Amino acid sequence: MPQFCSGKIDNSRLWQRDNLGYAQPMSEPRWLTGQFLLAMPGMGDPRFDHAVIAVCSHDEGGALGIGVGNQFAGAGLHKLLAQFEIEPDGVVDAPLHCGGPVEPQRGFVLHSLDWGGQGTVDVAGRWGLTSTVDALRVIGRANGPRDWLVALGYAGWSAGQLDNELTRPGWHVTPASAALMFATPVAERWGEAFRGGGIDPRLLSHQSGRA
Repeated sequence: MPQFCSGKIDNSRLWQRDNLGYAQPMSEPRWLTGQFLLAMPGMGDPRFDHAVIAVCSHDEGGALGIGVGNQFAGAGLHKLLAQFEIEPDGVVDAPLHCGGPVEPQRGFVLHSLDWGGQGTVDVAGRWGLTSTVDALRVIGRANGPRDWLVALGYAGWSAGQLDNELTRPGWHVTPASAALMFATPVAERWGEAFRGGGIDPRLLSHQSGRA
């Protein structure tokens, strides 16, 4: 059964408790927090092929991101809600996103900032991140945030790991767009994210860089 927290998250203790790479509350924008990590062609790790990762935390303690570029086949929101005995009241049976290879049973909701619940954190003023069940409840009643997506799993980096990876070909960093994350079809997000940063994805070589 996917794991969503039932109570409020103490963000200042996530690093010590969950080893997710949080050394400070995620609402404090630092380094790549609030940006997209885009996998370059041929990066060598099939788990991140054409990955679009929304970076939710990046500081001295490490980094955490949620993948928004791929979805699980045959896994929908209604089945997830049923596992928590939540009736879907008018909400679409949206696909679940592949958040990353770490803890694939752990659930996260990325959403617009017009709603906040227990443990919601503001990611650089661009979107909210909630991993408590109350987010699923309001989404199930169709009276939660205007924009949202549900992901299982995350991508995590220990202290300095992502910084080291960015010195080698593999990742490209570009400013994040909430509109791309919530309104663009998932299959188009990788290409549109590059184009939004002024790069034609058809011309990409095995290079990486920062935006």
